[in-house]
Amino acid sequence: MHNPLILEMIYLLLAAVFMVPLCQAIGLGAVPGFLLAGILIGPSVLGLISDVAHIAHISEFGVVLLLFVIGMEMKPSFLWKIKRLVFGLGSLQVLLTSLIIILISRFLLGLDWPAAIIIGCALSLSSTAFVLQILTQQKSLNTEFGRSSVAVLLMQDLAVVPLLALIPLLSESTGVSHSIGYAVLQSVGIIVAVIMVGKYLLNPLLYRVAKSANAEVFTATAVLIVLGTAYLTEIAGLSMAMGAFLAGLLISDSAYRHQIKAEVQPFRGLLLGAFFISMGMSLNIPVLLESPVLVISLMLLTVAIKTSVLTLLAKSFGHSWQKSAAVGFLLGQSGEFALVLFSLAFAADLLTAYQFNIAMLVVLVSMLITPLLAIIANKFNNQQQELSPSEAEIPECAVVLAGFGRVGRSIGAILETAGVSYVAFDRSSEIVKKYQDNYPVFYGDVTQSHLLNSAGIHHAKLAIVTLNDTHAALELVESLRHRFPDLNIIARAHNSDNCLELLQHGANDVVSENVEASLELSELALKANSVDDSDIQELLSAFRLNYYNKIRNMTDNL
Repeated sequence: MHNPLILEMIYLLLAAVFMVPLCQAIGLGAVPGFLLAGILIGPSVLGLISDVAHIAHISEFGVVLLLFVIGMEMKPSFLWKIKRLVFGLGSLQVLLTSLIIILISRFLLGLDWPAAIIIGCALSLSSTAFVLQILTQQKSLNTEFGRSSVAVLLMQDLAVVPLLALIPLLSESTGVSHSIGYAVLQSVGIIVAVIMVGKYLLNPLLYRVAKSANAEVFTATAVLIVLGTAYLTEIAGLSMAMGAFLAGLLISDSAYRHQIKAEVQPFRGLLLGAFFISMGMSLNIPVLLESPVLVISLMLLTVAIKTSVLTLLAKSFGHSWQKSAAVGFLLGQSGEFALVLFSLAFAADLLTAYQFNIAMLVVLVSMLITPLLAIIANKFNNQQQELSPSEAEIPECAVVLAGFGRVGRSIGAILETAGVSYVAFDRSSEIVKKYQDNYPVFYGDVTQSHLLNSAGIHHAKLAIVTLNDTHAALELVESLRHRFPDLNIIARAHNSDNCLELLQHGANDVVSENVEASLELSELALKANSVDDSDIQELLSAFRLNYYNKIRNMTDNL
């Protein structure tokens, strides 16, 4: 007998492999490709997968991991700088948008108050998953409009707490089981507990795990941190995504953050793609075909209201009209948390089946046009400027130093004296723990491409490989040369044979420990025999040049 779950996974992968490259080829991007793949294999078209809820539950972890990675990039000091945007711009957007949609739902559409309130509040939320994915792909998180968009999204996620507590308060059948005040206090308590645990236990835990030198256990620990924090915050009434974001913040100043990010990146990409596919599968095509004008009209009205409110508010917070419009259009869609709220409201009899189906379609169709809204936002934001390095989440360093042993530390000290920025990595937890307070050194396996991406190697002018492990050094040099053809790579070698290998694998320059030690000893010997300094330097320079030229000639002849 075949396993139906395996077959569903095959359908998911086949649809993604077919649709995503096609959409990217015609300029739509990856997200519309995943959405169209979901529509294609979903119940409304081919019907290859009928249990959409099952796939959706699994794929929600993609959003969780996305928020975790974003949290690691947004340091607490950065969030403190945007607190005015979070609690000012974000709060006003949720309140004003909710109020306008509630009044329209009650007095123009004729809905009763409970249904109008739920619909108005839910539609005020935007899609965290879509927007953050787009900002990340466009490398716009460090821009003015990207920072404002993230601030609004954070406030919207916080607003989910009282909105979830609001559903039983509005439901006549369930009664008032919990007050909003109690829900908020419970959430605050969990957040404080998570912060305290993270502050006093997280780094010692990661140090112990890293010291064990077991890569699989470190990966399991990284995933455990994400899922454990997400679960705790979900118990408190917050979304799992907000919990994951909080976990990312706790790790953002840790020396282990780059390695953790490298561990979760593969899971994030795969599960986030599954999330977008599940959104496409959720689209109810028959209901949409029954009332296309109504759905499209309500969707456009929602987008127009949110875009207008956000544009005006962003302008009042000091942004230019262009930047304000960019924020408005980027956040004009409805979000995944609206789907959750509508599902809970329907289960509590606050929405009829017809209202539920139409509301879900409005949200899903608005999410489908998010790439179009992003294109419009980019047109308004075509003169965007990057924030200064002090405000950016990931510092741009001139040098990436692979290995922070005795050689690496000496290089780092010289670079600091010269005022050259660098970031160093080492697989020894002891070295990282000992020097992380005084040097920009982080725990990590530099042979992993995700780790180097996290470190901002795209901005580096130079990579210096000082690894003592010959095999690891060769592997790293070859990987760097393959992925970054223009990067200048200098590598430490032990002898002439090692120099030859490193040059063959792509190093621009090599330094042999043996020959350099010999030259230093020779210099001392010549000075002891009263040889003139200028003659000494001439002799040593000629020997060094001849030595490395021989190795380069051997490389060219192979």
